[in-house]
Amino acid sequence: MKLHCSKLSTTSRPIMMFCKDEGIGLEWVDVDIMQGEHHQPPFVSLNPNRQVPVLEDGGFKLTESSAILKYIADKHNSAAYPKELKERARVNEMMDWFNTGLYREFAYHLTYSQVFDHHKRQPEEANKVTAEWGRDQSAHWLGVLDKNFLGGGNPYLCGSQKTIADYMGAAYIAVGDLVHNDLSAYANIGKWMTTMRGAASWGEINDQIDGFAESTKGGSWIAIK
Repeated sequence: MKLHCSKLSTTSRPIMMFCKDEGIGLEWVDVDIMQGEHHQPPFVSLNPNRQVPVLEDGGFKLTESSAILKYIADKHNSAAYPKELKERARVNEMMDWFNTGLYREFAYHLTYSQVFDHHKRQPEEANKVTAEWGRDQSAHWLGVLDKNFLGGGNPYLCGSQKTIADYMGAAYIAVGDLVHNDLSAYANIGKWMTTMRGAASWGEINDQIDGFAESTKGGSWIAIK
């Protein structure tokens, strides 16, 4: 299997971390998204959406991070994507929850609008309002995550075992480091993220994004405080 991906891609890193931790052999094809390679040939013929990641498994091609995680986990019979119907449904629920609520506000509106030029709105005031909206809406989603999903005493999103939902969710939360949010009010999220950052794969897969976050320290960011 071959994964077209980037360590700077929030949606690539969950797959890379999961495969690294599970010992799943996967050829990584780096796509330089900072230089716009995902908008240029030959990548655009691979994925007209112009987004990473893309999985190739022989002649089969698959886009979308959530779908790729599920496919790889199923193919390798991973316990991180349980077979039991209700347990699997809970993992699917969590992955959909991150994609449809928190990621939009926390990443696209709050974070990306401030750190990536191609995500900035014009005029500047519109971008400021977008980031403030993302900050305020994120507070709701983070509260749900902290109290409802992680507030029952379990160390992971779906119970006592780590699942592919944890890989996706942790990568989405970590992207907020770029604007240096203070999430200390969310104790359960903090405990969970400490556990996830302790995974064997974390340092290797997140080195570039962690370095990026280090470079943005001291900036004047709209952030959760």
